[in-house]
Amino acid sequence: MNNCHRVYLSLGTNLGNREENMHRALQLLNLRVGKLERVSRMIETEPWGFQSENKFLNACCRICTALSPIQLLKATQKIERSLGRTEKSKNGIYHDRLIDIDILYYDDLTMNTPQLTIPHPHIGEREFVTVPLREIMEDVSHPSDKKE
Repeated sequence: MNNCHRVYLSLGTNLGNREENMHRALQLLNLRVGKLERVSRMIETEPWGFQSENKFLNACCRICTALSPIQLLKATQKIERSLGRTEKSKNGIYHDRLIDIDILYYDDLTMNTPQLTIPHPHIGEREFVTVPLREIMEDVSHPSDKKE
């Protein structure tokens, strides 16, 4: 693929058939976003940032894409909607969801706009991201990860 940008995504689901939600999301990412290169194992975790009786299944994947960061955001949001997600969190309030796809890294890009922040600002504080992400990353670090 020309212009292959290496992208790391986090996926989470805590409603419905969680494994099916995850597999469908990964299939759609492979079809609509780019070549799925690596996928972590799925881990079960407690909700983060809100109370729920429904545990999450979480995973991370690496994709090679020709999409720009904003095109990638729009594509992942379209996949979320096609799988039944009606809204993202509002005013920082999280809730149960059929699927959530977050952009973690896009090459070594750093961007901070009202639409999109890369790398994702909460990576380091979420084990449901760091554990599966470590499985698929190859000694990749981002300049903003360095804490002195």
